[in-house]
Amino acid sequence: MRPFSYTNAKNKEQALQNFTKTSHYLGGGTNLVDLMKEDVERPDQLIEVASLDYKQISKNNEGGYTLGGMLSNSETANHPDIRQNYPLLSMAMLSAATAQIRNMATNAGNLLQRTRCPYFFETSMPCNKREPGSGCGAKDGMNALHAIFGYSEKCIATHPSDMCVALAAMDAKVEVQKTDGSSRTIDFTDFHRLPGNQPEKDNTLEPGELITAIHLDEPKFSDHYYYLKIRERSSYAFALVSVAAGLQIKSGVITKAGLAMGGVAHKPWKFTDVEKYLEGKKPNKVNFKAAAEMAMQDAKPFEGNKYKVEMAKKAIIRALTQAFEREA
Repeated sequence: MRPFSYTNAKNKEQALQNFTKTSHYLGGGTNLVDLMKEDVERPDQLIEVASLDYKQISKNNEGGYTLGGMLSNSETANHPDIRQNYPLLSMAMLSAATAQIRNMATNAGNLLQRTRCPYFFETSMPCNKREPGSGCGAKDGMNALHAIFGYSEKCIATHPSDMCVALAAMDAKVEVQKTDGSSRTIDFTDFHRLPGNQPEKDNTLEPGELITAIHLDEPKFSDHYYYLKIRERSSYAFALVSVAAGLQIKSGVITKAGLAMGGVAHKPWKFTDVEKYLEGKKPNKVNFKAAAEMAMQDAKPFEGNKYKVEMAKKAIIRALTQAFEREA
């Protein structure tokens, strides 16, 4: 047990002013507390932010909705406006973890959860993410669950979130408060990082920045959507691969597509080129198969996770097919 101080912030100003380089914000604690128990995270101070007043879901100026950063995953996924307008997001969120964890986990915290790579959790093993410069144990070790896109020599870990895969497909934006009192908005595809030479950095947040909201554009995939999660057991497990697929179809033609995968990279992996390819095409198996082949053309698997390439192709075809055939 390592000693740490605890501050229950009453407002965002108090949270931001109390933050130091050895602090962590505490939301639901569903990931951070586990990491502290395993001695992976060692903060000197926890700043409680779960009670801050960012718990609303409201309409925004873009014709979409804004999700409060401190709202729980359960409250978000089951909110009638989200279920009706963003069923892809609701479906992805409800596939994650357990009901008890979703009741505790916050939207902001979901974005910040860390990899579940076993080498990251096991402090006796080398891991550049946990201890920069120590090496990547997974690269030449057990890598069946690891990345096939965007990895580096330093790290081949994957991002674990389901919610984030749907947000990537939907082109969400993240609003953060800075320590100087100002705010900024980050495109979701720019929020998480690839490992590069600094795998210890999961995202593009500056020290002390606090996530307060997630902005969703005008609904586009409320009729044709599907979240497919393939895992080793049917519940309470992280994805081997997952696919968030959304289609906007008019007069038998795809006018807008959203496609992203989880379990394949250090961040939710969005297929922008494949989305553009699908737009203007008819929603049929031929085009869906071509999209899957296009999506996997740059995959570079390891010995232990070669299966992910074929699995991902079939998952993309299935998710797009289900999205086309499904109507809310």
